[in-house]
Amino acid sequence: MDRFFGHSATTQGITVRVAVSFLPDRSRADNARWFWSYHIRIENHSDQAVQLLTRHWVITDGRGGVHQVDGEGVVGEQPVIQPGKAHDYVSGCPLNTPTGRMEGVYRMLRDDGQMIAVEIPRFPLVAPAVAD
Repeated sequence: MDRFFGHSATTQGITVRVAVSFLPDRSRADNARWFWSYHIRIENHSDQAVQLLTRHWVITDGRGGVHQVDGEGVVGEQPVIQPGKAHDYVSGCPLNTPTGRMEGVYRMLRDDGQMIAVEIPRFPLVAPAVAD
């Protein structure tokens, strides 16, 4: 696995890889706002094309508060991923705590008409400690 992507999960031949980065320039600890970007790579190792139709995210902050996000596609697209190909995108997540985590599910339609739920691996959101 590419070392850049620290988290991965595979469901029915579809591998979802995640790399996460804390963005200090978009974060304000004095306003209880921390921000991360995450880079997702979806690889199709199956023998059929798949179309990513919807996403479901479960975002948990450092106090255990849970926020769920549902929507169509990813960053305005519902990509079709051919066998042996991949789709990459980058998005972001703000939290009101310096730690948390994200995980979720993509709903994808295979060429044979079967709808599958593809796991998005859990990944931590951790702001680096700030020295006093």
